[in-house]
Amino acid sequence: MRGLPAGEARSWQDDFAAFSGGVERAFLVGAETEDGAWTAEDSLQELADLCRTLGLEVVGRTIARRRRREPAFRVGQGKRAEVRLQSEELRAGLVVVDAELTGSHQRDLQQDLGVRVLDRTQIILDIFAWRARTREGKLQVEVARLNYLLPRLAGRWPELSRLGGGIGTRGPGETRLETERRRLRRRLGDLRRDLEEVRQHRELLRTNRKQVPFPLLALVGYTNAGKSTLFNALTRAEVLVEDRLFATLDPTTRALILPNHQQVLLTDTVGFIQRLPTQLVAAFRATLEELVEADLLVHVIDGSHPRWPEQAATVDAVLKELGAGDLPVLSVLNKLDRMAEDTVPHPQAGERSTLTISALHGWNLDRLLDQIARALAATRCRISLAVPYQHGNLLQLLRAKGQVLSEEYGEHGVTVEVEIERTWADRIRHRLETGSA
Repeated sequence: MRGLPAGEARSWQDDFAAFSGGVERAFLVGAETEDGAWTAEDSLQELADLCRTLGLEVVGRTIARRRRREPAFRVGQGKRAEVRLQSEELRAGLVVVDAELTGSHQRDLQQDLGVRVLDRTQIILDIFAWRARTREGKLQVEVARLNYLLPRLAGRWPELSRLGGGIGTRGPGETRLETERRRLRRRLGDLRRDLEEVRQHRELLRTNRKQVPFPLLALVGYTNAGKSTLFNALTRAEVLVEDRLFATLDPTTRALILPNHQQVLLTDTVGFIQRLPTQLVAAFRATLEELVEADLLVHVIDGSHPRWPEQAATVDAVLKELGAGDLPVLSVLNKLDRMAEDTVPHPQAGERSTLTISALHGWNLDRLLDQIARALAATRCRISLAVPYQHGNLLQLLRAKGQVLSEEYGEHGVTVEVEIERTWADRIRHRLETGSA
């Protein structure tokens, strides 16, 4: 990855991440409207969880009541005075607004409140920056943060608007703001070229993977629904598991053997959240394109969460936006160990069927694997082949790649009835017909 010139990083990167280095007291401000499935209290609680994920101490919260949702987050002078008084009493050094602010609006709020102000998008972006481990993940997060920052430079740093000149550096009367924008755009161009290389590499991997006819399953769901716990339980992998939002950011793929001996590839993906910043969706598109290639999506839902239907609807909306809305989906209600008996949901007629499990304790995972096998049955077929004895390697291949139902030994070879992937069946038939076994 191309490096950022010395002295340039201080202009944006430190400003984003400075507060996450230690414990800081945060006061939250939400907005109540009459529209939307999420209540202000639910959304503000989720914002509090996001802040705690960064190590912030949430010391208070308040809600501004409004009749409708406006494009900009507007707080009247009376409410601003109330927020300032409460944050001072609680010694909060940071106010976090449960909305996306413009640069000028953020600047005005900071001046009125006397403390730094962040919005919901900045919190999510900083979590992603903290969680990114791979080169690809870091590239994607930096692109998202720069796309968020560029239109807000003027509002965040008013001093950059001062005129300045210099021989061989800036043109006469060019502002520091214009210089900073040009530098960040150059950096963004470098990052986009790097991401294009990553996209091409992923496309090559997908092409190579298609040569090996294993179905691809993708775990999707709301953040902290237990996808990584389920992934580890099914594949015995050691993906990071924490009871925090966005604990897993970089996708991981492992092989999985189903009860019918079918081998599949299982991918653990990044979790979704309501109002996921568009910058992140765009930057992570190369990674999320893996979902579109999946043969089956396993939608993991936190059944113990009081708003799990709204969370599930949020995931469905993001999948539709990514072009994966028409893929087959197997819904799984996780965290049965945290659910009271009378809260275990039972779908009504016409609703999507769900299986209730506990990935942490391994409850009902055998039933889950059986349902996955049945869902993938369309990709398999039952065939009968006569395999000559001189092509015993094909007989071994049939046993390895499929489920042998019967074998009958004759004078010239073995007649095998097997359930196997259609792609493997076609490939083995071709090798028998051409004698290229």
